[in-house]
Amino acid sequence: MKKSTKILLGFLFGIIALFWFYPFIIVIINALKGKRGIFQNPLWFTRDFTFSNFKTAYQALDFTSSFFNSLVITVASVIVITLVSAAAAYALSRVKGPFSSILYYLCAGTMLIPFQSIMIPLLSLFGKVNFLNRTSLVIMNTGLSVSLSIILFYGAFQGVSKTLDEAAALDGAYPFKIFVYIIFPAVSPMTGTVVILNAMKIWNDYLLPSLVVNKDGMYTIPLKMYSFFGETNSQWQLALAGLVLSMVPIIILFLLLQKQVMTSVTEGAIK
Repeated sequence: MKKSTKILLGFLFGIIALFWFYPFIIVIINALKGKRGIFQNPLWFTRDFTFSNFKTAYQALDFTSSFFNSLVITVASVIVITLVSAAAAYALSRVKGPFSSILYYLCAGTMLIPFQSIMIPLLSLFGKVNFLNRTSLVIMNTGLSVSLSIILFYGAFQGVSKTLDEAAALDGAYPFKIFVYIIFPAVSPMTGTVVILNAMKIWNDYLLPSLVVNKDGMYTIPLKMYSFFGETNSQWQLALAGLVLSMVPIIILFLLLQKQVMTSVTEGAIK
């Protein structure tokens, strides 16, 4: 490819990236304004530049408590989903037979079932045993997200040669040790992808937490944001400041795992 073509493509991709990123820039810009400044010029900075909106939004959101609740639920759910789906996918990819094929297609089929169709029976089941709390929410998140994760891990494990298993077995390693120390580390890019996809989904989820942990002291950030937007529907600068605060943690997670995600996407494209 010629140098001039590369420069042109880089310029075009830069313009596309700017258009994609500009709405997020507008949110940050307006979160740094007073109420009057938003209506004077919503697309750029004005003279009433201030950081006080973030302090007000932080206090109104009870951000420390809601952040902790979201963090606990998201981290616990992602860990359980990743470990369970990786172990299940490894078993399905290594143990060939009619039963493993049925299980694999069953996992794929459950992805077609909308959550709304099982929502009431699920909540009724957990409610009958008085088990509607953060722990039950982690269990529900696992059940609702593990199928896609198994499909992703299954494809990754299929790309890992079985000779690694055989060589480790000859050295005396048992299946669990082979999985933990050899095979699972070999698919770390896919692990990063599974983590970021599930973390984004669970962190931003409103519907399920609103049904399970909609109680004082247990609110997640999306639940708090819902009530906060209702209270500040005429004060957009505060609502946007709260929105920025809620986005920061998941953006940081993506930046930390972007290398693994990009590697996984590249490997998948090559295969």
